[in-house]
Amino acid sequence: MSVKERDPLTGHQTTGHEWNGITELNTRVPRAVWFFIIVTHIWALVYWVLMPAWPLVNSYTRGLLGVDQQERVERQVGAANAARADWTTPLATLDAAAIRDDPALMAHVQRTAPALFGDNCAACHGTDAAGGPGFPSLVDDAWLWGGDAETIMETLRVGINSPHPDSRYAQMMAFGQSGILTRPEIRTVVDYVQSLSGLETEADADRLARGATLFEENCASCHGENAMGNQDLGAPDLTDAHWIYGGDDASMFETINAGRQGWMPAWEDRLTVADRMMLTLYVQDLAKEADNAD
Repeated sequence: MSVKERDPLTGHQTTGHEWNGITELNTRVPRAVWFFIIVTHIWALVYWVLMPAWPLVNSYTRGLLGVDQQERVERQVGAANAARADWTTPLATLDAAAIRDDPALMAHVQRTAPALFGDNCAACHGTDAAGGPGFPSLVDDAWLWGGDAETIMETLRVGINSPHPDSRYAQMMAFGQSGILTRPEIRTVVDYVQSLSGLETEADADRLARGATLFEENCASCHGENAMGNQDLGAPDLTDAHWIYGGDDASMFETINAGRQGWMPAWEDRLTVADRMMLTLYVQDLAKEADNAD
């Protein structure tokens, strides 16, 4: 078949290819498509010249217009911070009690803090701040490191088990995996701790006595002889009904056997002092509201 042969129906030349009686046409590309291709290529060339476009080894092509979106955002953020400096400056310099005594400042806190919490804290502690498995609740009175404003501010600043040089450190030993306690001994300790917090257990007096001895030998150094925790070490109270990882048999066995090590980021480089103060006041108010509801 000749390439110059024309299809009798459309009048277009054919390519010379035929499959099962179907002839391939040598149809021209529509002019609108060529126009679109040419215009977009010209636009791309112009954009590459005028705007930041191509990555280099340690930088990028800046473009003739010198547009820098990062610099623009930084200017906008700086302008926004300057516009609200009249109330963020006191938040960064006054203590919590003085701020609470100022209704105008507290109005800003109540308006701004929920969004701060939602953007930075809710992913772990929940939108209701009630926590979840592995993340403590912020609406109860079971504070690991203390619930006063100064302590909360410091925890926000340095984090827990974070890379910050001043980070708070807390770690539950893996008593089973490290061979310190056998599996039956771990189950005995579980029964004893559950009895301290008021959970139901079928352990008899002798088993609970053995659990008390094991607790004194292995757990009291962190959680205290009365098992009420130690906020200097971030060791939780084991006599209340608040559990970070769960108070059931399986969860407690896993905690004692494999250990636990929670983590919280340090917010010093990500949130301003005023932001951290607003979050501190906010979570304190959440805890008070929960107490009042009870």
